[in-house]
Amino acid sequence: MGQAQSGGATPVPEFTGRTGEVLQRLNHLYPALIDLSLGRLEALLARLGHPERKLPPVIHVAGTNGKGSTCATLRAIAEAAGWRVHVMTSPHLVDVTERFRVAGRLVSEAELVATLEEIERVNAGAPITVFEVLTAAGFVLFARHPAELAIIEVGLGGRCDATNVLEHPVACIVTSISRDHEAFLGDSLAAIAAEKAGIFKPGVPAVTGCQPAEVMQVLQAQAQDVGAVLARRGVEWHIAPQAASANTPAGLRLSDAKGTLDLPMPALAGPWQMENAGLAVEALRLSGLNVPQGAWQGVGQVQWPARMQRLHGSLAALLPAGWELWLDGGHNPGAGAALAQELAAWKDKPLHVLVGMKQTKDASGFLGPLLPYAHDLWAICEPEQHLALPAQAIVDASGGKAQVGPTLVRALGTIATQAHTQPARVLICGSLYLAGVALRQDGWVVS
Repeated sequence: MGQAQSGGATPVPEFTGRTGEVLQRLNHLYPALIDLSLGRLEALLARLGHPERKLPPVIHVAGTNGKGSTCATLRAIAEAAGWRVHVMTSPHLVDVTERFRVAGRLVSEAELVATLEEIERVNAGAPITVFEVLTAAGFVLFARHPAELAIIEVGLGGRCDATNVLEHPVACIVTSISRDHEAFLGDSLAAIAAEKAGIFKPGVPAVTGCQPAEVMQVLQAQAQDVGAVLARRGVEWHIAPQAASANTPAGLRLSDAKGTLDLPMPALAGPWQMENAGLAVEALRLSGLNVPQGAWQGVGQVQWPARMQRLHGSLAALLPAGWELWLDGGHNPGAGAALAQELAAWKDKPLHVLVGMKQTKDASGFLGPLLPYAHDLWAICEPEQHLALPAQAIVDASGGKAQVGPTLVRALGTIATQAHTQPARVLICGSLYLAGVALRQDGWVVS
């Protein structure tokens, strides 16, 4: 249901510069009635000459948590194979150009602006949403540049998401599913799973990981209904840590009907990255694409910001020597539960948690799993943070355990002032919008 992502004909402050000027104009074309269909985008793409039909082989990725990391792993493997790779993801953290990696490079602002202006002319004032326009822009850019693979991340849901105009991907992936965006996707895991499974296509392999039983039941039924081949972790494919031996370092071992494959440990931190790596590898193995054996080493070379990322810039410099500053963009109950798995291994040092969330998110559901591991909790509401939940609402969601930051710099300064000599860790989490603010303040450069 990507159509709903622009939030209606209201300001879109996360878009800035020349790109933002075009998108602000297009935002005024938001349809008065949302029909939750793909008709508007299909009509626009037809007028653009159907660029979505001129792409290289596509892997389509849906899910609640782990989509971005899985896409980044797919890209790392493909680039290790020497392939040119297109990638479309959302949302961006600092600049909208992050959403489009064209044949291995981020799109330039000039090319993106020109593409958006072309789409604006072709659309000719017809009702459209910003996310539909951005999706069309990605397809136009990718159709005009040669590549060996396109990785397309679903914006929201799957069945009615703008990216679901893709007719013949070589593989589909559904990452971990949990509750999020209930207003659009439904108030049960089964309903949410049905939306995610809407990307399945006849004869196209669909890969998924460990899922709650009610989710897996829906995925299996949808795969059977459309004639997709569903590969489930623990059934059709398996992945597990592999201990180091005299000849090989510690890593992962994936097995499926094609045999056994030894992989390096994922470059991204967090125990959940093992499954994300497995999803990417299994999708490529089932895609029919000829992946060179050495390319699987790309699993150990993945880079993806705001996913358990260690910061070393201006924000980190506010902390005492020997302290660590980490950033994670997880923002729903499923992400909170996954994040708690990592925090359980951090008991060697005190942990200070800085949380800022979006207004529509389940703050108590996200915070609950984290509270047992936090030495203290700080509620953050940055002025630049899009649709930020007020700091007092975070305090309330924490059961009164949080203190008001209210900003990253002030909270970090207070923590540093109160610090004892013992080294500690600080984790910033709760929102991708907050993650974008943190990266800008830390001096992160998009590349």
